[in-house]
Amino acid sequence: MDRRWVGLDGYEVVGVMRAGRQVLRVRRHGQVVADCTSVAQVARHVDLADLCEVVELPLWRRAGEHAEARTSSHHR
Repeated sequence: MDRRWVGLDGYEVVGVMRAGRQVLRVRRHGQVVADCTSVAQVARHVDLADLCEVVELPLWRRAGEHAEARTSSHHR
């Protein structure tokens, strides 16, 4: 799982594997608070409405490099 959410007061939620199961790990200021097996369990630790997903943007291109042009599948 490569998704990560951050919230107020230093909270972070990431997906990890624990004992062969996928769990949502809640951390606060880098310290593990809980490993949750459901979103309801996460909600016991942090207000879900305060969480924002972190989206990794592509790296910048060097000057002179061009991106490959593509078309949307919706316009074919």
